[in-house]
Amino acid sequence: MIKNSYRKCRSFYHKIKFYWSVNWTKTLYFNFKKLPFETAKKLPVFFYKRVKFASISGEIQIDGEIKRGMIGFGQPYELNTVHRGIAEINIQGKLIFKGKFQFGKDYFLFVGENAVCELGNMSSMASSGKLICTEKIILGNYARFGSESQIIDTNFHDLIDTQTGEKLEKSAPIIIGNYNFMSNRVSVLKGTQTPDFSTVASNSVCTKDYKALGENILIGGIPAKLIKSNISRDWQGEKQQLEDFLTI
Repeated sequence: MIKNSYRKCRSFYHKIKFYWSVNWTKTLYFNFKKLPFETAKKLPVFFYKRVKFASISGEIQIDGEIKRGMIGFGQPYELNTVHRGIAEINIQGKLIFKGKFQFGKDYFLFVGENAVCELGNMSSMASSGKLICTEKIILGNYARFGSESQIIDTNFHDLIDTQTGEKLEKSAPIIIGNYNFMSNRVSVLKGTQTPDFSTVASNSVCTKDYKALGENILIGGIPAKLIKSNISRDWQGEKQQLEDFLTI
């Protein structure tokens, strides 16, 4: 009986602690400003701790079944527990969620005017992640990025061929396949495309289309190249665990 009471009290304490971490002002404001009322009242988007809304003038679209807290900005799902309070979003284009998605702590999200960013179901970017979309970025389902990773589809500045005077493309779409596991500090730059069931080693820089390498590959390095074939994260073994752990 005492043990039962302890478990109930502990569960209640953890719920209170969790909901205390939610930034209710930003959560309510974002949901009811950007989503239809019938969707907004279910509170599908949660913001945690401090975040700056540089702009939320763009379009937000959520596909699939709407559930409370299915999208978490600054969601505390990692080992580290401290927020530095530097999270910022700037959404001027179209941001599409294909289901559940999590940003870790201290993220930076930019979707430029006329840009389209599509985030797959159960995809994520861990703490200190940076996503900058000026043209088009698509993350497949279960495309999960480790801490301090960045996805940037632009050079920011114009580059020219000094011999021919030809101006090079400033931006190019990024398309990340389903069931991709990116380790920490991975940089995904313009024009990158990966096949399903790809794994990318820590501190790698992805710069091109890797789909010709086939599925179940490990790539890494600067720039990233094939390291090993016939290897994959155990997605089937972890699926239920991920679902249980990340569901609010």
